[in-house]
Amino acid sequence: MISYDDSSIPGARDFLALVESAGWQGFAEKGLLKIEEALSNSWYLVCARDGDRLVGIGRVVSDGVLQALICDLIVLPEYQGRGIGTEILTRLLRKCADHDILMVTLFAAKDKGGFYKPFGFEERPQDAPGMRWVNRDIVRSRLLVPRAGHRDGTPNGRRSARS
Repeated sequence: MISYDDSSIPGARDFLALVESAGWQGFAEKGLLKIEEALSNSWYLVCARDGDRLVGIGRVVSDGVLQALICDLIVLPEYQGRGIGTEILTRLLRKCADHDILMVTLFAAKDKGGFYKPFGFEERPQDAPGMRWVNRDIVRSRLLVPRAGHRDGTPNGRRSARS
């Protein structure tokens, strides 16, 4: 029998087993401590377990008011088709609704968009605005290296009020 838990954080190794089952790349390279940190920083997290085995997970990263991002919704392949992903997503969306969050977004894995449509998600049109950060080398080479004349590396030599 599958049980659902939103009060504990799974171990990094259990989480990585789910990630690997989905074929996602780059997570393990972060290391176990960083994975634990990421999971701990989730605004809301739901685990699905079969006994002690982690078989599904979904989490939300959010400011708790305006924006929420559903990420890492994964169910082990041998457990898919049993309603586990549906239950996890329902719980994630309920939490967002309980906090009256204005916009909930997600990135669906290739060919998985159809799973989310019955929940009210819409695919963005091809010509819709939006960007994603993919080239971390630009940050390392341009933004984090101080430029001549700017001791702190900012374009105008002044830090923002948040710095």
